[in-house]
Amino acid sequence: MPLPMETRYTLADLLAWDGPERMELHGGTPVMMAPPSRVHQELVGELFGQLREYLKDRPCKVYVAPFAVRLFQGEKDPPETVDTMVEPDIAVICDPRKLDDMGCKGAPDLVVEVVSPSTARHDRFTKYNLYERAGVREYWIVDPAAGAVQMFVLEEGRFTNAAWVRFGEELPVRLWEDCVLRLPEELAGSPLE
Repeated sequence: MPLPMETRYTLADLLAWDGPERMELHGGTPVMMAPPSRVHQELVGELFGQLREYLKDRPCKVYVAPFAVRLFQGEKDPPETVDTMVEPDIAVICDPRKLDDMGCKGAPDLVVEVVSPSTARHDRFTKYNLYERAGVREYWIVDPAAGAVQMFVLEEGRFTNAAWVRFGEELPVRLWEDCVLRLPEELAGSPLE
């Protein structure tokens, strides 16, 4: 949930923040992030491990949160002008020019978010719109309560619903024809909070 906005914040403000809280920045509004649950971390770990193994000898790189993604930052934009920074649960970047010491400048190729009751609306609406606008090629929303993954693919600048896949079934990554992941069925319906 966004903090009350007294001013428009930038990446420079977040970099100067000395509090223990993790935050994202959405259009100048800071958004505090709750610590992830055990089940959340298990799901992220499963997908990250499978993606890392698949990408081992390929040019794309996979990163797990916390990993700063400045969706709309241009090559020469200083932190004082950047008003959007997110930390996806998993981000795959195939263009090495987007990577720097801080994270990623621009849209990752694949983003995965694991929802919880407190983040579902945020991931399904706010981040969905940010990722679509930035040009993320593929976006997955992993819902442990439903035991399913909703997959979106960017077509002509808009996300289209590519699939709804249950845990235990094959999760085809649309970016690569031969990449298929799978989430354990036993994590379906697991409470997150």
